[in-house]
This record gives sequence, structure tokens and C-alpha cells, in this order.
Amino acid sequence: MALQINRMVTLKEAVSKAELKKFVKFPFSLYKGSAYWIPPIINDELESFDKTKNPAFENAEARFFLAYKDNVIVGRIAAIINWLEINQQNVKKMRFGWFDFIDDTEVSETLLNKVAEIGKQNKLEFMEGPVGFSNLDKVGVLTEGFDHIGTMITWYNHAYYKEHYERLGFVKEKGYLESKFPAKNADPALFSKVQGLIKRRYGLREINFTNTKDVLPMADKMFDLFNETYSSLSSFVPITDIQKAYFKKKYLGFINPEYIKFIVDKEDKLIAFAIVMPSFSKALQKANGRLFPFGFLHLLRAKKTSKDVIFYLIGIHPEFQNKGVTAIIFNEYYKTFTEKKIEMCYRTPELEENVAIRQMWKHFDPVVYQRRCTYRKKLQ
Repeated sequence: MALQINRMVTLKEAVSKAELKKFVKFPFSLYKGSAYWIPPIINDELESFDKTKNPAFENAEARFFLAYKDNVIVGRIAAIINWLEINQQNVKKMRFGWFDFIDDTEVSETLLNKVAEIGKQNKLEFMEGPVGFSNLDKVGVLTEGFDHIGTMITWYNHAYYKEHYERLGFVKEKGYLESKFPAKNADPALFSKVQGLIKRRYGLREINFTNTKDVLPMADKMFDLFNETYSSLSSFVPITDIQKAYFKKKYLGFINPEYIKFIVDKEDKLIAFAIVMPSFSKALQKANGRLFPFGFLHLLRAKKTSKDVIFYLIGIHPEFQNKGVTAIIFNEYYKTFTEKKIEMCYRTPELEENVAIRQMWKHFDPVVYQRRCTYRKKLQ
């Protein structure tokens, strides 16, 4: 049923599974033939929108809208309210994400106006996006680096998106940087001796894994440490216990156990962790949204043979930050990457304000190859 008409644009809410599938598949036509866009796995995306399966809906709600022109889908948007953020952190924010559209301001304006309407109905103060349900979801619209292939954990978009936001009165809220460096830039002279001193000084030791099932007993502690590590950053929403179980199921299967590094103290308390993922970008392009019949084979091959890796998460307990613990982490990855013959290292989007994380990588001469940001607009 049509909800709203703006000139020639018709807005419809996607509610049924068939409608949500259209929502998920719209970017496949928008980015058809792109060498840089990474298709999601359609069924995984649908599951993330399923209120009975995604624990984000324990503390959030979302509505999904499709824009039509002449009975053809020309845009989509998810309107999200995170009640944990609003009630516990007193951040009166209307979120939006999964925002894609043709180069037509009537389309982008109609979709954003619908989000604003929902935000005002709930007496929220501003809207911000593109963002997901939590801090482990994708974030930010790409503003630089359109000629670089994306990753499975970032959104890719056309260059005209930025112009639409600014034309419609949105202002930049948070900036994110994505960097890369050749694995050979990791000179062991920078960390091999230091890491031994740090371990002796603080009574620390590393834990490496060869089997995913050995990671699971410590995974909850890892998410707890993640919450402690990033709680001081703006926009941070803690991961709940229910979400921990969901993310373990959703992500751990994609990660080689040898790419997970834990650091514990003399009492075996987890004080640092790092997760690296093999790059699945080319494999996901070949899969084109489907695991069967052959998509899972492309992903399995990438997991085993990819020479590119993505530094997904690093968490260090506040008491051990700025004490050289990263030297231990880097030393362990140096050994693993040398064995695996890794060639290029990529980093996930990092807040521009997070100076500490940039200092951590400076000796590897990283190059910023993409920039993205979220946009904000007042609702009152």
C-alpha cells in the first residue's frame, strides 16, 4: 500500500519477506557492472532485518521503505530507532541506513523526509546516517576513494550521494578514515624486542588459536572488553549479551582462528584482543549475493588463500592502553602473516577523532585510501 506521494515518487513500506527481498536486491541493479561494489549475501541481509532473529531488535525498531517511479524501484532507506541509545544515553537520535538511490533529488528527499517524519513523531532531536543498528554494523557514506574495491563490512556508494546530503541541508557529523599498507611495512625491528619487555614487565602472554571452537569460550569476554575499550568514543552503543551470541554465530565462521589474537595477564584475565579477517571482496562479487550453488566455494577459497587481510577489531583494556601491548599483537600477526604470505593489510573505518588508533599504526606507513562520514540534520 502506498504511504506517500511526492510529485512522481511513490514511497512504500517493505513489510513482507518478498518486499524486504526487493529492498535487499535494489543495490544489485543500482551497482550492476561496478568493479568496486561488494554484494551482500541476500539471505544474511534478510536475516539481519528479521525481528525474530536479529537481537538488535530487543532494543531497537526499524522500518524499511522503497521509493518507486513509474513502478520501478529507484531508492531505499531503513529508519531506525535505538531505544538503548535514547533512554540510557539520552541521545535523542533518529538513525537511518541502507540508504541507496538514483541520482534524483526527489527520490533522496522523499526517503529522508519519511525518516524525519518518524523521528518527529517520536520526539527525537536529530537524524544521523547512514548507520546501522549497532557499532558492529556498517557506517558512513563514502566521500573519497570511489575507485577502490569495497569490503564486506563497509557500504559502497556512488559519488553523487554526498551532493544529495548537502543539497538537502545535512551537515557532516562524524568522519571516518580507511587505510592500507603492504604487510612488508611491518618491520619486526619495531616490535619484536619491545614485545618481550612488555610481557615480562606486566606478566602478559599471548594466546593463539588453530580451531574456532577454542575461541568460543572466551568470545563473551572479548565483547566485554570491546565495550570497555570503546565506551569513551562518541556514538558508542554497548553490545548486549543477546547480541554477543548473535555476532559469534554470524561472524566467527568467516574468521580464520589463527587470525584471532588474545593477550592475557598473569591471572589469565583478557586485557587485549585483535581480529583480522581475510578479504572476501572478490569472492562476494563472484557469489553475487548467493551462497548456493557455488557462492560458498568462492568464500571458502578466499578464507584459505586470500593474500589480503582486514584488521577488523582491536581492543585493549583502558589500564593497558599506551603501555606497548600492541607490540605483542603485531609480533604475533607478523609470524602468522609471514607464514601465510600475506601481501596487503587493510583497516576498517576509524573515527577521525581516534588519534590513539592512528598513532598505533604510524610506523607501518599506512595510506588513507578512502574517507567516509555520517550526516546529521536537526528535527526540531
